[in-house]
Amino acid sequence: MTARLSILLLLGLTMFGCGGNTSTLAGPTPPPAATPAPNPEVTFSIIQRDIFETSDANGRTACANCHTSVGRSPAGGLDLSHAAAYSQLVNTPTRAMPNAMRVVPGDPDRSYLLRTLEGSGIVGQRMPINGPYLTETQIAMIRQWIAMGAPRN
Repeated sequence: MTARLSILLLLGLTMFGCGGNTSTLAGPTPPPAATPAPNPEVTFSIIQRDIFETSDANGRTACANCHTSVGRSPAGGLDLSHAAAYSQLVNTPTRAMPNAMRVVPGDPDRSYLLRTLEGSGIVGQRMPINGPYLTETQIAMIRQWIAMGAPRN
């Protein structure tokens, strides 16, 4: 009987050991999923240089080519030349819809500039006229800058 009890005790301990923590049986824990890097801080200076004053590989000409007061009246009354762009955009009514502001700091959805770039809820044509239009990334940069309060940085 002692042999029988010993065998039962051994079986019981073996079964108890198998029902415990199984984390070592599952293999190594996979690394956590990579999180996307946060967007670099967008500044007005970057938008001015890379979007308003520079043509891009998609064939879009610089915004300041049409929106300039150098030698002419700027298209839509909006001068995006280096010295004038900020004051022409932030808290300034648009000529097309005088009750709408071109840029409402902190409120991208109410900023007429974004609506003209996206082509929704505007008077006239989407900008730039006849395209090629800004990329989603370029529009997202402008949206982020406005959401941050449209600082003059």
